[in-house]
Amino acid sequence: MVAVYIGIGSNLDAPGEQVEHALRELDALPRTRVVARSRLYRTAPWGGVEQPDFINAVARLETGIEAGHLMHSLLDIEHRAGRRRIGQRNGPRILDLDLLLYGDACIDNVDLRVPHPRLHERAFVLVPLAEIAPDLVVPGLGPVGALLAGVDADHGINLAHGPI
Repeated sequence: MVAVYIGIGSNLDAPGEQVEHALRELDALPRTRVVARSRLYRTAPWGGVEQPDFINAVARLETGIEAGHLMHSLLDIEHRAGRRRIGQRNGPRILDLDLLLYGDACIDNVDLRVPHPRLHERAFVLVPLAEIAPDLVVPGLGPVGALLAGVDADHGINLAHGPI
């Protein structure tokens, strides 16, 4: 079994429910279980596209699924939720699942890059990741705490309250 971290986000069609449904779908994958999850965070959109706020979370999985197959499973979960990967990059989406870390593996091929190539730039990933794995060291990048200190985590990310 490998410890895997998944970033989860949504800003369409009841985003809080989309995130919760994705967590159940992740837990239902073969030879996989969700062993930790962050709280839900309301996050300002990233990437300069006008759109609603996101609801974000991070989950830690223990899995026996190989990294490439796991990535295909994540894309399948997104597709079943209604996501179509067409149109504007960084635009609104029903569901976004990012394979952030796969054990201590460093993978760089056409279909998959792990650690996620922008993990260290994104407070909406680092804040929930630090919540569930404060002592984690990201291969090639360093401790989560040090990465978090390098981003503006006080602007645009808050615990989600009220209707989400």
